[in-house]
Amino acid sequence: MNRRAFLFAAVAALAIPVAADAAPAALDLKVIYVGGLDCPPCTKWKNGYRAKWLASPEFRQVTWIEVDPPKLREAYQARYWPGDLKSILDQIPRKSGTPRFLIVKDGKIVSNEFGVSKWLSTMADLKKILE
Repeated sequence: MNRRAFLFAAVAALAIPVAADAAPAALDLKVIYVGGLDCPPCTKWKNGYRAKWLASPEFRQVTWIEVDPPKLREAYQARYWPGDLKSILDQIPRKSGTPRFLIVKDGKIVSNEFGVSKWLSTMADLKKILE
């Protein structure tokens, strides 16, 4: 093998990705907040936790979705759950209670909590999923 052919083969070998070095497939992971603009507990969550959540490393690893209609009684109406969110709405067994925090992995609800006090449980569930 001459030098030119050897050099070409070496460069070509470096260009072939090795499976062990390949990046893992990204998770299809969503965190969905369900509230209402007239919901006092939702306002309490927004004032107490939202800014810290938006600045967290976990936030940058998920798709964040807010379902926040003008009235909390409208929170589970299909018109506020467009497109692919309708299949998630269909999975919620009891369509009441706000603020609600859903973790959806690959289209399936894997965590479903409601109430300001359940935000910390939601974050604990999310951290386990992201490990």
